[in-house]
Order: sequence, then structure tokens, then C-alpha cells
Amino acid sequence: MSADALPLRRIDHVRFFVGNARQSAYFYRNAFGFEVLAYAGLETRTRHEAGYVLRQGQITFVLASPLGPEHAENQRLVTHGDGVQDIALEVDHVEAAYAAATSRGAVGVKPPTLLEDEHGVYEYATIQAYGDTTHSFVNRDRYRGVFAPGYEPLDPDRYSPRTFRPVGLKAIDHVVANVGEGDMDRWVAFYQDVLGFTQLVHFDDKDISTEYTALMSKVVQGGHGRIKFPINEPAQGRRRSQIEEYLKFYGGAGVQDIAMAEGEIVGEVRAIREDVVCVVRGGGG
Repeated sequence: MSADALPLRRIDHVRFFVGNARQSAYFYRNAFGFEVLAYAGLETRTRHEAGYVLRQGQITFVLASPLGPEHAENQRLVTHGDGVQDIALEVDHVEAAYAAATSRGAVGVKPPTLLEDEHGVYEYATIQAYGDTTHSFVNRDRYRGVFAPGYEPLDPDRYSPRTFRPVGLKAIDHVVANVGEGDMDRWVAFYQDVLGFTQLVHFDDKDISTEYTALMSKVVQGGHGRIKFPINEPAQGRRRSQIEEYLKFYGGAGVQDIAMAEGEIVGEVRAIREDVVCVVRGGGG
């Protein structure tokens, strides 16, 4: 598959499905310096879930929670707890991206869909990835709202302005996936054959190991290098590896971590440490 067959611009946003979106938004704001930009819920005529949009630099996180037992994703919380549900990719054309991906073997979750409000048209479609994780193709070229239809700007009085302190996070550098033993190459092939990614680097158990534990990892990239996904699988060791620990406690394959680029790491870590202590002690607002 040529790199131009499915043009990917960047990671548009990462959606987390969590037990308490409001509490999670409070933590990300006060501990990591994210601005809480928008809200969706009963007040905005969204009846099935509450959602918060957070941003810092070019990073956008969406934190969503169910509002009732009928939500289609409730079992996700039982199986996984809080975690990443969707890694959304900005594309030139949603319909073309979805058609190309599904024709090459991707499982469709949501066909191309248009959402409209007074701010314009928001387009998206979704395919299945590893475990319960999905990728949405997003295009907002015709949308001028704060995030998407159903979301409205958050009341600035919700949080105290004096407690807001960005810590210098700039962009998502990479998103790491953990998959089961023997599944790494299958998912590398998925990203290469379906989404047009290329393999950047490969680490085996001789590169990443201790006396007791080891893992294998391959890194794929797309969008002219702007999107990077390391994919890990466990390797044989004397004890259960941290990848196996993740798979056991998360309940299957999923996103292990999100690496974020920053400006000055020493000062940023110091600021995050101070803010986390403040949040734990009950400071902030």
C-alpha cells in the first residue's frame, strides 16, 4: 500500500472512557496543566454520556463517562476500568479513508457519518484496532465549533483561573500498544497493509530485557512520521513481564501509555510533581 493511498494528517484526539469524567478532567487540569475547553452532557442535550474536552499545546484528550446503564460501552469499564477507547486520526477525506481501510481488511465499527450544528459539519468514521481499541477517521475542515456537535464551551467560572498552570506539553509523540504474545507481527502488518504505515524500528528480547523479564517491540509510523505507534508483546522470561501484567490486569490488548513531547523536561517534571501533590492534598479548584 502506498503512503499516499490513505493520507493521514496527525492524531486528532485520544478518547478515554472512564468511570467519572468530571473527576478525571479535574485531575488532568490540576496535575498536568490541561485546559478544560468543552463539555457534553444532559445540559447540551447529550443524554447517554458526559464528556470533557481537554487541550494543551496540540494535544487533545476527550474524557467520557456513561450516564446510565444503557450505555453501549458500560462493559468496557467492568473489563478494563478507565482506559483509552479511541485514537482518532485526522484525514483529508473520511469516506475515502474508511473505504480504503475496510477494503484492505479493517473491520468497520461506524460508517462515515456527518454531524451538523450551527457551527458546521463534523465528519467521522471508525474501524476496529487491537483489543477493544478503535481508530476514528476525523475531518473538521467544515467545522468551526469548539470540538464537535454536542459539545459546548465550558463555563469559565467552572474552575478557578488562578489554579490553571500549563506545564509545557506540546504534542503526542507516540502511543504504545500492548498485545498478546505472538500478536505483534499481525498488528504491525495491519498498520502497514491497512493504513499505509512503515516500520521504523524493531527491538527484540535481547534489546529490552532484565534477568527476569523481557519484551519484543516494533514501532510503526504514518502521516509522514507525525504518527508513531510502538507495539509490544511479551517475551519469555523467568517471571511474568510487565506486558503480561498489563494484559492480565487490563483484561486484554490495549494502550499502555501515551508519550507527550515537551519543551523543558526538568522544569516540567518539577511542576507536575508539585501539582500532583496539591491535588492529592485537596488544593486547586
